[in-house]
Amino acid sequence: MTARLASAIAIVTSAAALGSVAAAQPPRITNGAVHMQAAGSPFIQSFRTLVSAQSDVAWIGYFVPAARGGHPGCPCCIEPEGGMTVRSSSAGRIELEGPSRLVLLYRVVDRQVERIRAYPEGCELDAGGRPVRWLDRVRPADSIALLESFVGADGDRRSRTTSGALAAIAMHADPSAAATVERLARHHATAPVRAEAIFWLGQMAGRKAAGVITEAIEKDPDTEVKKRAVFALSQLPTGEGVPLLIKVARENANPVVRRQAMFWLGQSKDPRAIDFFAEILR
Repeated sequence: MTARLASAIAIVTSAAALGSVAAAQPPRITNGAVHMQAAGSPFIQSFRTLVSAQSDVAWIGYFVPAARGGHPGCPCCIEPEGGMTVRSSSAGRIELEGPSRLVLLYRVVDRQVERIRAYPEGCELDAGGRPVRWLDRVRPADSIALLESFVGADGDRRSRTTSGALAAIAMHADPSAAATVERLARHHATAPVRAEAIFWLGQMAGRKAAGVITEAIEKDPDTEVKKRAVFALSQLPTGEGVPLLIKVARENANPVVRRQAMFWLGQSKDPRAIDFFAEILR
């Protein structure tokens, strides 16, 4: 091997090594020791083993691809009891495209996940003096399966893990995300979870979600779920939900649901809604 060839190979090998290190880097995390490790397999089992090994409050995090438009902002907020401060690291810049990756964070207390948060990768994270276990190369489908396991069987929509898990699933850029949220919207045993899943399905899928949403209005046995589904129709983009709301207001057998549809039609200020109200007032 010539000296020139050996030198070229060394340069390529070094560049490849640097590339792999860069790909593994966590987001900007300050005020907390970051411990990096590979995501284990099977992922859910290895994640739960890692959670049970935390003797004090800690964070566990990883990246997943973010759905277009499906990510929160970076408000400066502090969680109670020594939580994580989040700041935007893009001050002074206008980002025409959203971040391509989502930061998922799990707060572990007493060897259990008690909170799930999601942030764009551009956020600067202050860990509040807590250790951060950063997992490398988590597959999106594995992440979604893990998050679904935190959707509470008790149906308590106020649960931090249930609400955080549903929101995080909806922000994944993976085909299994919409399928998972749709399954929860249709089949979860508890009404609050079905209602929240319907909301996120509307945020994710737009027109594609209309069938599931209207099915919930017609067939779900719980009135609160029906009301949440009516709201989800009002959130469909570019006024796509207005004709469906008018149909609900005209035809649904539940008077509470009809009133809800009329309320959101009134909020829409859509000309079709105005024509509908003029018609019923004649």
